[in-house]
Amino acid sequence: MEKINTRSPQQEVERKQGVSERQQRGPRRDTATSQDGDIESGEEFGVPKPSSSKKHQKQPRKKEGSHRNAAPRELESFAGSSPRLVKASTSAPEQEKTKSKKKVQPKHPEEDKSRGGVLNSGADPQTSRHKASHNKDAKSQPHTASQTNSPAGKRKNKVDQKSKKQVFESYMTAEEVSRGLERGELYQGQLRINPKKFTDAFIPSHDDTHDIYLEGIAARNRALNGDIVVVQILPPEQWKVRSDTDTEGVSESEIQKDHKRMAAQKNVVHHSCATDEVVNRFQKISLSDAEDPSTSRANGEITQKTAKVVYIIEKKHSRAVTGFLKFLPEKPFALFSPMDHRVPRINIPLTNCPADFSLHPSSYAKVLFVCRIIDWPADSNFALGELAKSLGEAGEIQPETEGILMEYDVDFSEFSDEVLGCLPTNLPWSIPPEEIRKRRDLRRECIFTIDPASARDLDDALSCKQLPDGNFEVGVHIADVSYFVEEGNALDAIASQRATSVYLVHMVIPMLPRLLCEELCSLNPHTDRLTFSVIWKMSPDGKILDEWFGRSVICSCVKLSYDQAQSLIEAPEKIFSAEELPTVDPLHTVDEIHQAILNLHAIAQNLRAQRFINGALKLNQPKLCFTLNKETMMPQGCSTDEHKDSNELVEEFMLLANMATANHVYQSFPDLALLRCHPPPKTKLMEEVKELCTQLGFDIDISSAGALNKSLNTLYGDDEFHAARRDVLTNLCSRPMKIALYFCAGILKDTELFKHYALNVPFYTHFTSPIRRHADIIVHRLLASSLNCGPHLSLSAVEVGKQASLCNDKKTAAKKVSELSTDLFFGMFVKECGPLDSMAIVMGVLDKAFDVIVWKFRVQKRIYCKFIAGLSSFHHRKVGKKSELRLVWKPKDQESPPIEQTISYFSLVEVQLKSDGGLKYSAVLKRPEGGEP
Repeated sequence: MEKINTRSPQQEVERKQGVSERQQRGPRRDTATSQDGDIESGEEFGVPKPSSSKKHQKQPRKKEGSHRNAAPRELESFAGSSPRLVKASTSAPEQEKTKSKKKVQPKHPEEDKSRGGVLNSGADPQTSRHKASHNKDAKSQPHTASQTNSPAGKRKNKVDQKSKKQVFESYMTAEEVSRGLERGELYQGQLRINPKKFTDAFIPSHDDTHDIYLEGIAARNRALNGDIVVVQILPPEQWKVRSDTDTEGVSESEIQKDHKRMAAQKNVVHHSCATDEVVNRFQKISLSDAEDPSTSRANGEITQKTAKVVYIIEKKHSRAVTGFLKFLPEKPFALFSPMDHRVPRINIPLTNCPADFSLHPSSYAKVLFVCRIIDWPADSNFALGELAKSLGEAGEIQPETEGILMEYDVDFSEFSDEVLGCLPTNLPWSIPPEEIRKRRDLRRECIFTIDPASARDLDDALSCKQLPDGNFEVGVHIADVSYFVEEGNALDAIASQRATSVYLVHMVIPMLPRLLCEELCSLNPHTDRLTFSVIWKMSPDGKILDEWFGRSVICSCVKLSYDQAQSLIEAPEKIFSAEELPTVDPLHTVDEIHQAILNLHAIAQNLRAQRFINGALKLNQPKLCFTLNKETMMPQGCSTDEHKDSNELVEEFMLLANMATANHVYQSFPDLALLRCHPPPKTKLMEEVKELCTQLGFDIDISSAGALNKSLNTLYGDDEFHAARRDVLTNLCSRPMKIALYFCAGILKDTELFKHYALNVPFYTHFTSPIRRHADIIVHRLLASSLNCGPHLSLSAVEVGKQASLCNDKKTAAKKVSELSTDLFFGMFVKECGPLDSMAIVMGVLDKAFDVIVWKFRVQKRIYCKFIAGLSSFHHRKVGKKSELRLVWKPKDQESPPIEQTISYFSLVEVQLKSDGGLKYSAVLKRPEGGEP
């Protein structure tokens, strides 16, 4: 546990919270334009930097309460010995044994008043009260709070606490689970809890159709969101009839799921120790097109299988959560209320709370804490926890950000002395002469970088020169990080554990120390740097005539931003002066660089056109960018990013390098190659999307990735609303998509499973960003070994597979943290500059709510009908897959008739974004005809 220290409140007010000065530096890399193919599969939605697209600037407004007093942020640590956190790898029986030794935590009457009790709880304020489950678990409900805390109930607890009924069933043993999985009686998967209704949870179906539904907290048996669990299907009479437009039952997008399946691969290995079984199970999960055994009804209802958790294989959830403390009079503990409703309320011993919390609980009403769950007894609705840290006042960027990082288990600590000891000490460092002699010397070639203007970690560089025969020599040069990160040392260990850099709006959590990220590995201009190069001889139309891989040394002649490269592309006849570009190496001229970029652009256009002819798919998702105040790092304006020709130029050659490396590494090491697959979408769900689009008047071809891409481009049109239609259709088609995954070829074996659906290629990997991804470092080591210019990889196929799984986990977490950072900053922007009016387009219709894309800012929000002010009534109807809401507005006066408004897909509405007080915001539907909200 990170102890809560004893700084005074005044010291903490003056202290910068949580993140070191070095980590508070601005972002170094635009993940949204990381040209490695992630964009192609629709999996990477990072936070781009501001572009030249139209910006929405902050209007100055006097800030209220800027000098309000802050509550103490760091507190004295728990005086007694703190219980140890149960490790994720602890088996279920061991967990039960541990829990049986712990003191049972009493229930809280306050909990049942504020939340209705965990098991009988309603959802968040925007959901209706959830009825109790009708399965066997629901029959053994615990005593209500009023019963437990009545005089009779208290006497009963004192006499015999063992007589309390269990809230949760005991877990099966590991042997029972293994037998059940082998016989097909049990199923495993990653638990996904609905963030809009925490009593609903799901795991992917074993037959790859509709998700398996877990109703109520008892059914998930103390498992938390993201955990790998084993479930038992309940009898058919307990299956659930659900509407596919049920607001409260909507599960997360299918694009989230395949990472969970690949994680399951690793866990089956752990329990069965049979590689063949792993492959067979993965094939079944990934490629099965079996029909849903559940029955679909004409009115859009489905009968969904239900289940209960009987075992937790791996605790993927960090068990850390942010929230608030509530004082309970005459109790030896405080109640911790997590901000994430998917996590239970938690008992915190008063001895672990701030020293003056009992005397002045109101002083901590707005203080945000991080709590770690250390136990959850089977006979209690409430978990037991300990405070890990006080973050500061809620509603501020820095404490909220630190809370997110801790919740998602992002390591943002400073690098240890042992790690830093692995770095070169003879600074300023230069390349040893003997190392240069081992490499291809490209220092006199015209090589340059194209990156976001603010980038500091320059992974990749490009070169292009015309040959006498009219063909071109094109090079992709990637930072040789593996030279500095020796396999197996402390630096490699921390890099493999972090697995990826994490990009927030205002800062970066680096995978490697900044000495490497920003200096020794970064391909900075006018400096000799070690690289791994792929060099092709290419025809003008992009046909590869020859290919070379090898270690090299380069000296970049200029660092260009995307905007500067774009200006060169857009003015092919212009003669640029030296003053219009950054400083260029004297060995090369501006004209030489200009011509190289024009040649690269022409080849990239041909490569891109051929890729889509060959069947590639691109689903663009708009991304929100911010301009920040350099001093406060608060948002001053926001815009949506713009993908330009210069972005596409870099993207095409990075994709080409990744594909070439994948083929080379797999041919050299078919059992060790770390590759990246993108499974095809679920056939049944894609058919449902096609049916919906047909009813909406759009005919899409889902027979292949290329066919889908072609039909979508045709449907977008070119009128004033084509971009809006594009966003809605892209969102619809993204829902059945699966995410790309790292895997070890020696574990998966079946090359049919290696394919990348969106790119439509048989082999793909990541090679082009080793500064920020550990997977790329492994690929570099494999490549070096294949070329006899590096040692053989010491990892086994199983170890590569485990690292691949960790990289999948960390990449998913980094993506989520990046999205939450964007949400925080946009919430602050709305708070400081709102209310904000905008047109919005409807992208989804449910029975009691509808989803919109707020057009000006490209953010997605859900609007609940029951919270629309001025609405008299609303009515839902559905024909086939098409769903509509009819809203009836109250008349403005007695003489006016009610106003009716139809909400359906592609409807244009007016909304207003309003701050909810902190960093949350809501979209409010405005009355038709420009009325007030």
